[in-house]
Amino acid sequence: MKHLDKILKSALAANHILTEHDANRYLTEAHLQHVPYKNYLLNNDIVNERQIAIALSQNLDLPLVDFRKINVEQSLIDKIPVKFVWYYKFMPVEMMGNVLLIAAAEPLGVKIIDEIRLNLGFPVKLGIVTETELLDALKKYYGLASDTIDRIISSQKGQAEAKPDVAASSSWVEDLEQKTDDPTVAQLVNEIILEAYIKRATDIHIEPYRDKVRFRYRIDGVLVDANLPDKVKHFLPQILSRIKILANLSITEKRLPQDGSAVVKTKDQQLDLRISTMPTPRGESMVVRILPSKVMLFSLEKLGFLDEGVIKFRELVKRPHGIIFITGPTGSGKTTTLYACLNEINTDQRKIITIEDPVEYEMEGLTQIQVNNKINFDFSTGLRSILRHDPDIIMVGEVRDLETAEIAVRTALTGHLVFSTLHTNDAASGVSRLIDMGIEPYLVISSVEAFVAQRLVRVICPKCKIEAEEVPAEVRSEMVHALRLNPSGHWPIYTGKGCEFCHNTGYYGRTVIHEILPIKDAIRSAILNKARADQIKILAMQQGMVTLRQNGWQAVLKGITTFNEVLNVSVKDDESGS
Repeated sequence: MKHLDKILKSALAANHILTEHDANRYLTEAHLQHVPYKNYLLNNDIVNERQIAIALSQNLDLPLVDFRKINVEQSLIDKIPVKFVWYYKFMPVEMMGNVLLIAAAEPLGVKIIDEIRLNLGFPVKLGIVTETELLDALKKYYGLASDTIDRIISSQKGQAEAKPDVAASSSWVEDLEQKTDDPTVAQLVNEIILEAYIKRATDIHIEPYRDKVRFRYRIDGVLVDANLPDKVKHFLPQILSRIKILANLSITEKRLPQDGSAVVKTKDQQLDLRISTMPTPRGESMVVRILPSKVMLFSLEKLGFLDEGVIKFRELVKRPHGIIFITGPTGSGKTTTLYACLNEINTDQRKIITIEDPVEYEMEGLTQIQVNNKINFDFSTGLRSILRHDPDIIMVGEVRDLETAEIAVRTALTGHLVFSTLHTNDAASGVSRLIDMGIEPYLVISSVEAFVAQRLVRVICPKCKIEAEEVPAEVRSEMVHALRLNPSGHWPIYTGKGCEFCHNTGYYGRTVIHEILPIKDAIRSAILNKARADQIKILAMQQGMVTLRQNGWQAVLKGITTFNEVLNVSVKDDESGS
């Protein structure tokens, strides 16, 4: 190890990345702390991985490998066993004649090079790559957790199935980054969850089929393959059992759906997992929702609300009483917006109580209650009890039935401010939904302050953002009409080209588009006259409401998202009222 430290010190000094004095000083400090020189430099942000790779490459006259510009052939991957590349920590790059070019994050000794040559049967040439790029390449070409899967199979001496790790308990917080020398299904599950978190996935989907099992991550609202080796299908029952154990679910019950939760941790934070299973003819299907505890954005601006929307929203949430409904389909960010609203008005002088199913995020200063259908503790029951605790503000996770809706209305009429959600396509449809439930129109206009509809759209990747070359004429025409733009003017529309940072999707993260329908006098009259939802929407637009579609086009003009995203999540506004 000290030999490698000296090589790196000389390389950094020779390439003027560090002075000779600093290079020696840092080496001494690393040895005093008993850590490798490379780790010391990286942990203290003295140099970065790219600088180290360049220095070693130039000083040792070794080629610098960049996997972003290289496509490794599958035939080469098939020739070299996964256990071999993980053991020696190298990645095959290409055959140059009869010589194999391999990439490693640090110079390999002559003895190791000879071992690789003897095992593979042909000469080897070494190249240098950053450690991050090396690990990414191993995951890309050999598959996520391929080393762990291969070691589990080896440890079982050819047996197709592993015994489930049933000695676990849900009473502790599982450390995803804890490594062990003994490969287990538990470690495999940890690697799958950790990779999902690193890639910013919100859900892990495990789907069994006749001859295979598919693992997919939902990233920025879109499902992408998790790139696990085919051998993982042998461990599906054990993987599901391990996750069930974490969530304190029954591992023997495979005929009925189950729901549970678990807590795991990384170096950065704790992750709340929501686990749901569903029986299928080919086995159990499972979805794991990942809820990081530290990344919640409790401000309207950070959620993506544009300036005018923030002003209108703040006026609503500061009302003394009434109901504000956030509407939209499942997965449109309604709960996150509710928490942003509560954060705006969360003070020591107010008592705020929430009732949810489940409690998705913990927030200081709130009394949070979770419904439990197993003991018949539902939204309506909880809402009755909440009123005895003298709250100023109440958040109801979702209004699903007449009983809950009636209690929420009465609560608003008695001087409380209530936040809740409805599953509707737009803001105006919220009125129809309440009336369909059985709420009288006069109660709707007396209690509801506003309906806010929202959708999530993907944000253009900032690293590869370019002006779109082609925009359909009908899109430009609709934008001109919706935003009253100058038809002859030039207003650029952007897209994402796709890069390593965004995994070649062209998008990184998501933001909100919305429409706010305040219940004003003209709208109240229309509701009393039992107007249809589309008629209410036209009336609101005449009074200045910015629709979901219009707000989406505003986000496109600002270079936040693409026109395709807006087309995917919204419908064209019908201004005829017919």
